[in-house]
Amino acid sequence: MDNLTIVEDADDAAIADWIARELGQALAATPGPVAITVPGGSTPFPILERLAAAPLDWRRVTVWPGDDRVVPEDHPASNTGRIRALMEPAGAEVVTLTIMEEVPSFALAWLGMGEDGHVASLFPNTDPRIDDPARIRRLTPDPLPPEAPFDRVSLTLPALLDSDRLMFVIRGEGKRRVFDAAVRGENDLPVARLLGAARQPVRCFA
Repeated sequence: MDNLTIVEDADDAAIADWIARELGQALAATPGPVAITVPGGSTPFPILERLAAAPLDWRRVTVWPGDDRVVPEDHPASNTGRIRALMEPAGAEVVTLTIMEEVPSFALAWLGMGEDGHVASLFPNTDPRIDDPARIRRLTPDPLPPEAPFDRVSLTLPALLDSDRLMFVIRGEGKRRVFDAAVRGENDLPVARLLGAARQPVRCFA
């Protein structure tokens, strides 16, 4: 992939600094709002905490969870609730992800990835499609992850691909092997479908 840059051994501070620079450039390029999508799970929140401290015009930034568990926002498993707690005090608007939302183009789509190759909540059993006419779907992972056994609401592949840049944070040797195989086109997992259709710059912090 000519559009892929892999950055090895980046720590949380370096990743947050890079996102802040990208967001600053996007804000400088337009007087209007700028939308980004961010992942849930354990890895992003220390990075988001640092990012929220960046001196940006957060009032013009709309933060979309890439996916969420179908639970109340005050539930410990809610991505949206945790993102809101970090980003709203900085001044950002945080969207509650429902299938009725009108999804914008994103300046940056930040993704994680599971060892099964899922991105957002597009698990292999959901057969995510590049030509999906929907921008958001409610989905049921199979098998349900034991740490979060809930239905999901997720941005689809077309919604994620409608972005100026794609970014991954991949931690762990197992995930890195899956990601590298997807880059080489050696599997048909959701991450491989996304990468195969991506035409914008893709950066992976690994």
